[in-house]
Amino acid sequence: MTSHLYRFFPQLEHLSIRVPAGSVAEVLRAVDAMAPGFTDYILDEHGGLRRHVRLSINNTLVFDRKTLSDHVPEDGTLFIFQALSGG
Repeated sequence: MTSHLYRFFPQLEHLSIRVPAGSVAEVLRAVDAMAPGFTDYILDEHGGLRRHVRLSINNTLVFDRKTLSDHVPEDGTLFIFQALSGG
């Protein structure tokens, strides 16, 4: 996770978060169980990724931004980035 998320979810800082393999949606729900409100910060009201959030599984960007069905393998890492915009 990018460090700005720790300001809102300090309980996750310095943790190596391990959850079972599954879809991106399942992984994010597991993190939300540890830090309630986490998914509200990165997902929109329809459950898709917010416009300025990017996810990757290992070195591959998440393709399904609406239903978050991309699979995170048991040994995979889900990276969460805040995309920058503006000029």
